[in-house]
Amino acid sequence: MATSLETQHPVKALAWAAKDPSGVFAPLKFSRRATGEHDVQFRVSYCGICHSDLHLAKNEWGSTIYPLIPGHEIAGVVTEVGNKVQKFKPGDKVAVGCIVGSCRECEECKINEESYCPKHVLSINARYYDGTVTYGGFSNLMVTNEDFVLRWPENFPLDKGAPLLCAGITTYSPLRRFGLDKPGVNVGVVGLGGIGHLTVKFAKALGSRVTVISTSISKKKEAIETFGADEFLVSHDQEQMQAAQGTLDGIIDTVSGDHSLQPLVNLLKPHGKLILVGLPTKLEVPVFPLILGGKSIVGTASGGVKETQEMLDFAAKHSILPDVEIISMDYVNTAMHRIEKNDVKYRFVIDVGNSLKDE
Repeated sequence: MATSLETQHPVKALAWAAKDPSGVFAPLKFSRRATGEHDVQFRVSYCGICHSDLHLAKNEWGSTIYPLIPGHEIAGVVTEVGNKVQKFKPGDKVAVGCIVGSCRECEECKINEESYCPKHVLSINARYYDGTVTYGGFSNLMVTNEDFVLRWPENFPLDKGAPLLCAGITTYSPLRRFGLDKPGVNVGVVGLGGIGHLTVKFAKALGSRVTVISTSISKKKEAIETFGADEFLVSHDQEQMQAAQGTLDGIIDTVSGDHSLQPLVNLLKPHGKLILVGLPTKLEVPVFPLILGGKSIVGTASGGVKETQEMLDFAAKHSILPDVEIISMDYVNTAMHRIEKNDVKYRFVIDVGNSLKDE
């Protein structure tokens, strides 16, 4: 049965979408806009699943626009370009991350920080400039302005690399921004999940000394032997945490569950920064250690387009790839359930090109 989505734009498309707060995904026919003069149309080959896709599917943030077609870690192959496109041609491997639009005029846009533009447009669950809802990579094709399309590095796998479009830039950006990208700098990584394991990989490639902080001792072997971490702290082991106080220049906190910041702030050297990239619902801020140590707690969003391209090129040069499980589109409901139980090592990637079929 046709939906109103099919009449909004002329290009027919297929997707799996969540239609209500149950968060259950099902096939959906919808439409994309025609390829404008500055647009790139591409066939989606692979799309990573981010924990935020689950939050949105269940309307846990109270902002979901249904039907929701998520997916902001999107990689594929160009099928058509507008007549004024300069950067891409059919057949090119490309990607789209979290952002598909910005004002191009504000101070943030001028310094290539589109993520912080007050008028930025997210690639999912947002309103584009024509008033229609943005739909992501749980679909067979995308149409995106060329300025928000990324060139995929040569000889770099589209499937395993897809989560870099969110998880990768989410950690690469703060490592660069806060000077944690220099040899010998001591970096803490809280949580060894989808973002955390990539944080270890990027930080090591940048020359940092890395300490993983986790609730689970079972992750120690993999953190050190597989990902190359130098130290491992069990966060509820008070003796370990006490011994490590004042040793870290900065900490990337990737945990989305509510947790205490006090023990983490204590690990920082004077003037150190605790950088939040996870999405907990609430946090208690320990004021005295911040003031007495000149320390700070900051948050960062994903990087801008230029920095995301830099991240992809760096990842390709240093062979940095997330550990992934490739799944078919019809497995997405099971995958979401597993994400909810933290039962994935470490990211799911949907093989959209080979598994999204017209129902």
